[in-house]
Formats: sequence, C-alpha cells, structure tokens
Amino acid sequence: MAGHHLILGRLVDVVTGETITDTHDERLRQKIAQLLLEKKGYHRTEILPRQPLVVAADQNRARIKIDFLVQLNHRIGMLIKYGPGSIVTRHRSALAAGRLVTPYQIPVIAVTNGCDADILEGPTGIKIAHGINALPGRQQLIQIMAATGFQPVDTRRARLESRILYCYEVDGSCPCDDDICKL
Repeated sequence: MAGHHLILGRLVDVVTGETITDTHDERLRQKIAQLLLEKKGYHRTEILPRQPLVVAADQNRARIKIDFLVQLNHRIGMLIKYGPGSIVTRHRSALAAGRLVTPYQIPVIAVTNGCDADILEGPTGIKIAHGINALPGRQQLIQIMAATGFQPVDTRRARLESRILYCYEVDGSCPCDDDICKL
C-alpha cells in the first residue's frame, strides 16, 4: 500500500494504453475516460490524461496533475477535474487550473466525482449543466470552441490563480499524495 490509497493492482489506461496503478480513484477516472471515448465521441489522441502543471504561491512551488484535458484543433477546449466526494468544493480550484494550463481561458471546466458532474463556463465560472452525462460531446465542444474568443489570461490574474490553486491543492494535502510534488 502506498500512502492512503488502497492499491488494487495494475490496470491498463483506456486512453494511453499504459499500465498504471489501480486504485478506487483511478477506476473512476477510467470510467470518465470511457464515457468520453464511447459515448461522447472523442478520439484517444484528443484526451490528455494526467497533465502536469506547476503552481506557485510566493516562493512555494509544486507540480500537480490535471486529470484530463480535451484538445480539439490544437486548442484545449475542456478541462476535467476529478475528486472524490463533493464536487462543489472543487469548482474554484478547477477554474483556477483552467486559467493556468494554457495562456488562454479554457472554455469548459468540468468537475466530477465520477458519478456526478458540474459543467462550468470557464470565463465566468457559471454552472451551465449538471450530471455526468452532461459532459459536452465532441460536436458540442467544437461548437462551444467556435464561439469562444480564447481570451488570454493576463500575468497578474495567472499569478493570483496559481496562488489559489496552490492553496486548494497543495497546502494541507496529504504528504503521501503522489499526485503532488513540492518543488
């Protein structure tokens, strides 16, 4: 057993084909990936799992992982943040991540626990849909992206969003969490 996660063995990631550690959380992430592939029409090459992101608060820096980014036509259109339990408590950190992963505001931010989901409009943070099946499909995301201006995130805003994300994801995190690496 590594840290507080019960290791159930190994499993094959449905997106990448890599063999990864099997945990209860990873099984739910795989369920999300299968939904994106089988019901929402995305191609494996359009789903980017476990993407690293460096966040900072003053001199403190850490690398965290973004569960899923969905990329269409060389632009990230959707960020999906998984976390067990309450999804409402993850809205703010997911919005912050959507303003840091790319130099522009990601249009769709989804927060999910694998069973339920809130879909947020990236620029405003307004909830636009609810439920795991409300994750936008490929064609719907193409339409959303076409109507998006992909507004750049200014450096001051990015710095503030990084502090927020550091506080939510790193401060107070479990020392045995291997998804977070303090730098």
